[in-house]
Amino acid sequence: MMEAFFSSFSAVALAEIGDKTQLLSLFLAARFRSKTAIIAGILLATLLNHAASAWFGAWVAQFIPTGWHGWLLGGSFIAVALWLLIPDKDDSDDNSVLKYGAFVASTVLFFLAEIGDKTQIATVLLAATYDATSMVILGTTLGMLAANVPVVYAGSWLLEKISLDWARRAACAVFMFIGVATIVMYG
Repeated sequence: MMEAFFSSFSAVALAEIGDKTQLLSLFLAARFRSKTAIIAGILLATLLNHAASAWFGAWVAQFIPTGWHGWLLGGSFIAVALWLLIPDKDDSDDNSVLKYGAFVASTVLFFLAEIGDKTQIATVLLAATYDATSMVILGTTLGMLAANVPVVYAGSWLLEKISLDWARRAACAVFMFIGVATIVMYG
């Protein structure tokens, strides 16, 4: 169970580096004063999105042949590594939800931004791989918070100190290593 948690936490925390939801977190922090409301919105949106994704992944797992789980998980880490090299843009232009305040705006925009995102897909694959859906949900949710809470509180300062391009490349290298190691160990 702890392997499912740590893999899920690490995968999402790393995949979030430079992701559009990090840019969204920065936007929300610049737009609203209440950092607590933004983080609560991110938490709720992530729990809803990743719970649905994990349950879907657990359902899909019954159709995956025995012995393929290691290859599937390792391959997904390698795919996410390559995906990390493509910079995301904040494509949330819907300002109408902003009038409802920090919590509602953060929840709605974050939930929508996560649909089809690499962290959502990773959550599906992790839940399909591990027989510990609740640990996957907990790990991916805490990984999302670990990546986005610092951006909410110190986003502008972080952007001045750390190049997102460099951070994406470093995360890519870590994901490649994890992917290859997973295939070697479990494939």
